[in-house]
Amino acid sequence: MLLPTRRVIMNTTGDQEAITGMKVSEILERVKMSISFEFFPPKTEKSAEELFRTVDELIPLTPTFVSVTYGAGGTTRRLTHELVVKIGKMTGITVVPHLTCVGSTKDEIFDIVGQYQDGGIENIMALRGDPPKGETHFVPEKNGFSNATELIRFVRREFPGLGIGAACYPEGHRDTPNRLVEMDYLKEKVDAGADYLTTQLFFDNHEFFDFKARCDFYGINVPILAGIMPIVSRKGMVKIAELSPGTRFPAGLLDAVHRVDEPNVRRVGIHWATQQVFELLAYKVAGIHFYTLNRSKPTLEIYESLGLVNSTAPGE
Repeated sequence: MLLPTRRVIMNTTGDQEAITGMKVSEILERVKMSISFEFFPPKTEKSAEELFRTVDELIPLTPTFVSVTYGAGGTTRRLTHELVVKIGKMTGITVVPHLTCVGSTKDEIFDIVGQYQDGGIENIMALRGDPPKGETHFVPEKNGFSNATELIRFVRREFPGLGIGAACYPEGHRDTPNRLVEMDYLKEKVDAGADYLTTQLFFDNHEFFDFKARCDFYGINVPILAGIMPIVSRKGMVKIAELSPGTRFPAGLLDAVHRVDEPNVRRVGIHWATQQVFELLAYKVAGIHFYTLNRSKPTLEIYESLGLVNSTAPGE
């Protein structure tokens, strides 16, 4: 059962304040550093039970917000909406639903966003989205959107009160191999109305630090949240490589993973992610966004190792 609770954060003056139903941009202005979690909609009763158990275990860590994804091609649109509403109502935490261009016309997007706004949702994460299963190239719907920038511009115009997040790719986007053009596209997203950016997962912090410096050079001044997902198995590592072409696995990580037997890969992956978060905290990153894969233990272990439970979750 989800745990209803009044959400609090430590703001920049060291005081606690409620964050229920706030725009992410407003939250980021108030916190010293944001820590957020991402979930995906369950497709079976069993996976639903597992997800809500995970939510129960992670919400007491007082994340600044959580996000909920779409399935490939927007296939879980209804489930995403139901999960967003349920988590928001039962926990009081700010929930950010993903919204993609895939499989939707402008009129359908207008209806979806309108339903969210009517339901008290204050934010969306605007993405182009991946092609449907079996297709290799993104093809916009007739009277749809060709990219995330068009979607962001539309939502900002039609729903000016909503907060808008967007994705960014420190290691580059597979559809834009030209790294100069890629930064131009990212600047267009921000100029179109994105309030903050969340990175694709990465395993080498130097990639993030260099990316942040390039953003500064291009005048991309919105908060950038670092996306972290610990490796928990060799199979999972292979899946990451398949789903996110271009992801770089540093030699040190590869060596560590292949020096241990399979049961210990999880320990190596969590240790590596913990070191990443430690360095990012020291760098004073705007926030850490954990890709949880609907599991709580890896994130809990990272929290405990770094002492984040007490430092980011002040008692009432």
